[in-house]
Amino acid sequence: MDITAQTALVTGANRGIGRQFVLELLERGARKVYATARRPEAIDLVDDRVVPLRLDLTDHASVVAAAATTHDVTLLVNNAGIATGASLVTGDLAEVRREMDTHFWGTLDVIRELAPVLARNDGGAIVNVLSALSWFASPGTGSYAAAKAAEWNMTNAVRLELSSQGTFVQGVLLGAADTEISAGYDGPKIDPRDVPRRSLDGLADGSIEVIVDDWTAMVKASLAGDPAELYARMAELLGVS
Repeated sequence: MDITAQTALVTGANRGIGRQFVLELLERGARKVYATARRPEAIDLVDDRVVPLRLDLTDHASVVAAAATTHDVTLLVNNAGIATGASLVTGDLAEVRREMDTHFWGTLDVIRELAPVLARNDGGAIVNVLSALSWFASPGTGSYAAAKAAEWNMTNAVRLELSSQGTFVQGVLLGAADTEISAGYDGPKIDPRDVPRRSLDGLADGSIEVIVDDWTAMVKASLAGDPAELYARMAELLGVS
């Protein structure tokens, strides 16, 4: 994919990895970037190619409205997300649902509304920003991990469903990045700029799955083995029992 020919839409573009996607797309010469957020006034990127736009993944009307005004999109980056820290067993069930509503249902809603736009523009591509927590869970991440696991396999499913219209679908997986959403995590964090760099390089190479960091590569490599070994290793690395 030649980025200089692309018009992108990035969700959650006001901060963190989403903001870095916008910056990387601009640096690589993207034609236009719709930078979306629940509060587009929070987007402070100054470039004639940046179009701030309201999009709330949990508000279907805002998703429909955004799709109706972005008829030229050829690259969709689904990045927006939340982390409530809600326990699956004892936490507020509304917060658990909010995780799923954002990561699974909200992302799927955006894909469903933008898929016809991409089809009219020769197929284009979709990038879903996922997590190593799609493949395991750790203390305090239960609802987030469950939602990301659902989003990961949804990514695989829509890849198959959209192949007939020529839409390329990529999943990007990483551990912790040095962003606001990981502020309470004391472990190693990658530079958030590495995520769009690896993703866009992967689009150029035709990679349907991009593993950004060593942590995520280790988790993936462990999946074929006994899960008890993976969780023992995780406990050692995270310093938990």
